[in-house]
Amino acid sequence: MPDIIRAQQGDTLDALLWRERSFGASDLGKVLEANPGLAALGVILPLGTPVTIPATATPTPRTLPLIQLWDI
Repeated sequence: MPDIIRAQQGDTLDALLWRERSFGASDLGKVLEANPGLAALGVILPLGTPVTIPATATPTPRTLPLIQLWDI
């Protein structure tokens, strides 16, 4: 089942997707397909714009590689 999130002031689509669902660039196409006309709104989404998140989109893990001081 799709989910709907709303844009905040100054949001770009990729920033909104990352902040709300941890989605990366690989999911951007799926979200644009689920929201016809969304790309025509411009880079900065209008405040309160509803964005449908398809059920097929998967979040990107928010992990960074571990760096040890002695590895450098």
